[in-house]
Amino acid sequence: MTEDDATMILPTVSGGAAGGPADDTAVFARVNDPAAAGKALIELEGVGMTYPGPPPVEALKPVDLRIDEGEYVAIVGPSGSGKSTLLNLLGLLDAPTAGTYRLDGRDTSTMKEAHRTQLRAEKIGFIFQSFHLMAHRTATENVAMSLVYQGIPKRKRRQIAREKLELVGLSHRLDALPTTLSGGERQRVAIARALAAGPSLLLCDEPTGNLDSKTADSIMATLDELHDEGLTILIITHDHEVAERALRAVTIRDGQLREGNHLHDDHAVSAAAAGTLVMPKAT
Repeated sequence: MTEDDATMILPTVSGGAAGGPADDTAVFARVNDPAAAGKALIELEGVGMTYPGPPPVEALKPVDLRIDEGEYVAIVGPSGSGKSTLLNLLGLLDAPTAGTYRLDGRDTSTMKEAHRTQLRAEKIGFIFQSFHLMAHRTATENVAMSLVYQGIPKRKRRQIAREKLELVGLSHRLDALPTTLSGGERQRVAIARALAAGPSLLLCDEPTGNLDSKTADSIMATLDELHDEGLTILIITHDHEVAERALRAVTIRDGQLREGNHLHDDHAVSAAAAGTLVMPKAT
């Protein structure tokens, strides 16, 4: 970890009463450093989502969030916190009921569905927990099918698919069916599919949720490499260890966003300088 990682610590804080005993549980957090801002890829301004009732349900309270090109961000939160709602909004699968969402400078909030669909196909690659591969199609075919609506000729689609599969280490499994692949290999096919159209943003929804710890670490290493090559990566997760791999964390709880990883605490962020990091203390 270097001083360029724009991280901060969550310090020990006093107990519930003023002057009470200190809580010695230092909690992992990474916080965006405004001085390191680049070109914005994602900009949320007062974005909220309320599902109609009766009664109406405010799944996401109005929030502001900026993610720059090349960032590696984890959005962490427990079940029911609003992660899925936020994922759907960021992925242009749903439109917000309040606020403005700009993706790569384009206001998506009032776009017609056809325009949103096109922008999603051009800018966003998705990786899901459950892989979502077609069982009767080979690895190459699964990846190539994601390019059908891009107007790319069939031969070129297969060429791109093979290149992306080789990129994620599956050159030996190009013609394998998903039913013959391990969980890690299936997720690598899903990553290759997400990369096929050359997206600006890789949006990952619990990408290691169905994997054992060793395989999960391998998948996360692949995502680390993709980020090192300049890809913007956003991971939605409830897994503390997965969140640690990112260079910035944002917590979502009860439909509200808070900078830093506060999944297991209610501590406040101190004014420590960027570039420092505290990992959780052993219990």
